[in-house]
Amino acid sequence: MCWGDSEVSEVSEVEGVIKYTLSHQHEALDACDLSTIKRWFQVCRRLDLIGQDPARYGGAAYGNISQRHEQGFLITGTQTGALVSLDDEHISHVIEVSEALNQVRSRGLVKPSSESMTHSALYQHPMINAVIHIHSPPLWHLTLPSTPERVAYGTPEMARAVARLLINSEVYEGGVIRMSGHEDGVLFFGADLNEAGERLLSYFV
Repeated sequence: MCWGDSEVSEVSEVEGVIKYTLSHQHEALDACDLSTIKRWFQVCRRLDLIGQDPARYGGAAYGNISQRHEQGFLITGTQTGALVSLDDEHISHVIEVSEALNQVRSRGLVKPSSESMTHSALYQHPMINAVIHIHSPPLWHLTLPSTPERVAYGTPEMARAVARLLINSEVYEGGVIRMSGHEDGVLFFGADLNEAGERLLSYFV
């Protein structure tokens, strides 16, 4: 696979840095319903599960949301967690992901989240259609299905670690994965965004 017009981002442990090779087409997305992504973004923003804090993660924005699309998936753009609410221009369409080559192809008025490869791994499961990635110290310290501590965010290794966990039907049915090597990072997923979101909210009742 060879994609043109690629943008190579430096591999770094700085929070929020895109670690894959990105081929991105800057253009407005075709008309599609983004309302559910926007609604759950606001819910997570109010709970400080998505956001930006100068005292956390080197000041980088954190958290992202996606849902399966006709080809690939729609995902909130990189560093959009600081926004109070989303407009269409803040959502990207990831068309194709090559985990083997560490490459992502996308389109939209914003580049996709640095966690796009991890979201893609979850969408390899045919029954998963939505993912919410939050940052929550209390949840992160719970005993949850977890990726290895040595595995960094946004890498093919993280994608493979998530895929291995999903082989266990109990992990899929529980709809939550703790990212041990990604401080405070927790993934919720489900058949749609409402299911993923309700699973998330159940921990705050």
